[in-house]
Amino acid sequence: MLHLTQYLPVLDWGRRYDLDKLSGDLVAAVIVTIMLIPQSLAYALLAGLPAEAGLYASILPIVLYAIFGTSRTLAVGPVAVVSLMTAAAIGKLGDQGIDYVTAALTLAFLSGVFLLILGLFRLGFLANFLSHPVIAGFITASGILIATSQLKHILGVKASGDTLIEMLHGLWSHLGEINWITVVLGVAATAFLFWVRSGLKPLLVRLGLGKTLSDMGAKAGPVIAVVATTLAVWAFGLADRGVDIVGSVPQSLPPLTLPSFHPQVLTAMIGPAILISVIGFVESISVAQTLAAKRRQRVDPDQELIGLGAANLGASVTGGFPVTGGFSRSVVNFDAGARTPAAGAYTAVGLAIAALMLTPLIYFLPKATLAATIIVAVLSLVDFSILKRSWVYSKADFAAVSVTILLTLALGVEVGVSAGVVISIFIHLYKSSRPHMAVVGQVPGTEHYRNVDRHDVTLHDGILSVRVDESLYFANARNLEDRIYDMVAEREDLRHVILMCSAVNEIDLSALESLEAINTRLGARDITFHLSEVKGPVMDALKTTHFLSDLTGEIFLTQHRAVQALCNGSVDQFSPSKDGVSL
Repeated sequence: MLHLTQYLPVLDWGRRYDLDKLSGDLVAAVIVTIMLIPQSLAYALLAGLPAEAGLYASILPIVLYAIFGTSRTLAVGPVAVVSLMTAAAIGKLGDQGIDYVTAALTLAFLSGVFLLILGLFRLGFLANFLSHPVIAGFITASGILIATSQLKHILGVKASGDTLIEMLHGLWSHLGEINWITVVLGVAATAFLFWVRSGLKPLLVRLGLGKTLSDMGAKAGPVIAVVATTLAVWAFGLADRGVDIVGSVPQSLPPLTLPSFHPQVLTAMIGPAILISVIGFVESISVAQTLAAKRRQRVDPDQELIGLGAANLGASVTGGFPVTGGFSRSVVNFDAGARTPAAGAYTAVGLAIAALMLTPLIYFLPKATLAATIIVAVLSLVDFSILKRSWVYSKADFAAVSVTILLTLALGVEVGVSAGVVISIFIHLYKSSRPHMAVVGQVPGTEHYRNVDRHDVTLHDGILSVRVDESLYFANARNLEDRIYDMVAEREDLRHVILMCSAVNEIDLSALESLEAINTRLGARDITFHLSEVKGPVMDALKTTHFLSDLTGEIFLTQHRAVQALCNGSVDQFSPSKDGVSL
């Protein structure tokens, strides 16, 4: 049973489900459902798909995540950044005569397969190659792109473009086509939604409503905007005056669909699917772990991959598009009192009812209102403070953030995030290829050895003690050699070199060859080469080679013993051939 619950977490929390959890989950489901209806429609619009695709992508995927996911409060469905990436990906196929809906289904299918593979083979660590500064830069740039892309709906023009420059050029070239009635609706909806985010809840509290009802009222702000603007368009016949509306939406449950397995579509979608999977997983796991920590719960990253993979496969067979855990709706789900993933399943029921009964009511819903919903939601993602923080703390991270933002805005989301991954890996390799190395000396009256540039220490003639603060591998092995040779060249009376390995967790074959070269070259100058504070696993690896027998010096358990032994002329402090000696 334990092995089964690892892959089906529902068997774990489900057997402890009770009425107390039920009440919390139902309240949360009602609030999230109210929030999700306009959001789902809006994100489908952002993805370049029919409005109903947003509802379809929010039903079966939520249920499947509830079965396979480990977060108790994560709310899965369409999100802004993934919707933008979906639009960018499927937009490339428009000129090839491939249906956008089919392309989106294929994108969700490939994303689901990729996430499942990562989860089953426990490869979630691969997402760590996308650093936080790069993620922050990408999300900030994406927020700007998303908000800009929706201005055409606010203005009532037919502009297009994938990059910021293209979008602005498209808007500028169509300024003469502005529909002022649409502008009034869009600006009014946007202003109202901004006010709802900050002012409606306090107002409801002052009017005497309880905290729960005030929360529900504030979260219902987008629904109020949808209802008001839809009634206005219907009552005054604004659709006949150029206001773009959602139009007819099928009144049904999600249909059974299949992705395309045509090689042309699969080839075009595999790259974007991988990027969407990685970005979606990083966003989702960040939210899930943050919320879980508040309740001292645990989230399994690898099982989360399986849960998100299943959700995306569900979207691909029910008319949806790629989904992931959303920040805003998950926080709402958490604050509303969701206790288990069953809250998501109840939300899916609410959305299914909406798809069956409410879709005729949104025929006259203006797209400007959905655009306003998106703009208000995504502007909270824009955070330029990351530029200041990264500049102060790390110039390399500042470069990563800046390049990611600029490339995303100038060349599109796929280029931006791809460049971000490459930059993250490059920065890591660059930093680790030039590890911090310090000449250390003894702090007077102690057995501690510290950096000579930071502390008043005692040095011993004829002994050079060097501490390297990094594991040794192919990228930094040659740098280690060069810097030790430079230090040795500056000291004519040198007789012993001690490499302090307290921070070395691994030595790969390239680094081993460099250590052998150092040992040989120092030996040719009658300088003995010693190691100190070698960790047990590293020592175990060294014992499998001939390096220890060729070493001109000795291996010392501590730096203090090494210096004492060399100063006293006794170097039999530790024999590497002894069994069971490790640090």
